[in-house]
Amino acid sequence: MSKKPLEGIKVADFTWVWTGPTSTKVLADFGATVLRIESKVRPDVWRIQPPFKDDIPGPNRGAVFNSQNTSKMSCSVNLGLPKGKEIAKKFVAWADIVADNYAGGAMDRMGLGYEVLKEINPDIIMMSSSLMGQSGPWHNSPGYGDQLTAVSGISHISGWPDRIPGEVGFYTDYIAPRFNALTILAALDYRRRTGKGQYLDVAQHQGSLQFVGPMLLDYEVNNRIAGRMGNRDPRGAPHGNFCCKGVDRWCAITVFDDEEWQSFCRTIGDPPWTKEPRFATLEGRKENEDELEVLVTAFTVNQVDRDLMNTMQTAGVPAMMVNTPEDAMEHDPQLLSREFFQWRDHPELGSYRAPRQPCVLSKTPCQIERAPLYGEHNEYAFKEILGMTDDEIAELVIEGVVQ
Repeated sequence: MSKKPLEGIKVADFTWVWTGPTSTKVLADFGATVLRIESKVRPDVWRIQPPFKDDIPGPNRGAVFNSQNTSKMSCSVNLGLPKGKEIAKKFVAWADIVADNYAGGAMDRMGLGYEVLKEINPDIIMMSSSLMGQSGPWHNSPGYGDQLTAVSGISHISGWPDRIPGEVGFYTDYIAPRFNALTILAALDYRRRTGKGQYLDVAQHQGSLQFVGPMLLDYEVNNRIAGRMGNRDPRGAPHGNFCCKGVDRWCAITVFDDEEWQSFCRTIGDPPWTKEPRFATLEGRKENEDELEVLVTAFTVNQVDRDLMNTMQTAGVPAMMVNTPEDAMEHDPQLLSREFFQWRDHPELGSYRAPRQPCVLSKTPCQIERAPLYGEHNEYAFKEILGMTDDEIAELVIEGVVQ
């Protein structure tokens, strides 16, 4: 197999939950040696949160953890103890990159801030991906992606006009890792050219704002505040997810212009209502959208979602069935063809599927490894990386430094 593009790069990974581990997963999947530094005192949320394999809880059985931490190693260190911090610093001396996604200032308060770490390893690259960044009045705000989705304005435009803002979950947690990985790669390139490391202060909040860019520009130019439109779009009608045959089956259909409208009408058999003048133009369809959606649903409710998708696409009408998790993993022909989910053997899960990276490099294809068990690589980390003896490790175990 070809050498992976990031082989030889070493990462001391202090991240947890979603944004941080997903960021370092990119590095690990492409060949970097990523060592997760974990603790039972404050375990990764997704090690102890469901869903679990067979609904049996356990730190190695969480579906999300095993999905987002592929190709990594794990060692256990209690960072709350002075000796734990000293061990962490030794891993920093070994590493090229240090990554965390705690609240702003947390690593400084732990005695592991950039000013300390660069004294240990002058060319270290440290990436901190906090909600708000390391400066400003909100810099030390803790939180998760659902709170950040709200403050970024995404919740404000999600949902229906007559209801409260929608809860769209950890949306920003999917955005930040792309910026984090790209920023780290840029810093690696800079260090390759100059020999100098640097500190990367990545504010997840600011990265998420590009996803509401049109809304911000509309306010800037027109002083207009965007509102909630449900599944509608001012540029198209019909536009939404329409109920199909079966239990909780849906198909997303979009008609943006008159040519697509004519194709849509032919596809559904040109019923008499499609000839009515009020639906002849986009403006008319928008004015009568409530009734239009009822009429469209009366047709789609008797259709199989996948068949309807194929028929619409063949006619040139944008449409896509609404996948369930089962659809995505078992039946989606595109994902199956590109081998996006890869089977790996796991000591507790048996065989399971985890996602690889969405980009395919022709010279250095991505082949992932399973996620690590908690503390699975303690012996390697302490002996091979730090050069410790069995007696030294045993003493740390007795003192609770190694858990």
